[in-house]
Amino acid sequence: MLQLNHIHHIAIICSDYERSKRFYTEILGLQIIQEVHRAERNSYKLDLELNGQYVIELFSFPNPPARPSRPEALGLRHLAFAVSDVEAAKKELEGHGIDVEPVRIDAHTGRRFTFFSDPDGLPLEFYEE
Repeated sequence: MLQLNHIHHIAIICSDYERSKRFYTEILGLQIIQEVHRAERNSYKLDLELNGQYVIELFSFPNPPARPSRPEALGLRHLAFAVSDVEAAKKELEGHGIDVEPVRIDAHTGRRFTFFSDPDGLPLEFYEE
């Protein structure tokens, strides 16, 4: 049987690199590991970490095709970040002018959660630990 160790990273392609870089670093607080400009592809690649763990590769490409991305669309449903206090995280995002859905309760775990979107409309979640 295949033995997977853990999820290594999540790759995200954005439409506006500087806007998404600011969102993921300045608003969500992920730290930059390295940033590479690939001139031959007119592309940036930004490696980001959360609490010392490599988690996201943020890419830019010229004219990427659109993709349905709401939580109920086919494919990857959403990316969830664990937080200690969903209400506090929600208020922090709203202070940056980001729309956040009302906090809900997971019927199976009793945990609180909410959804919001990155600058390209990709669905993100805060899930309370």
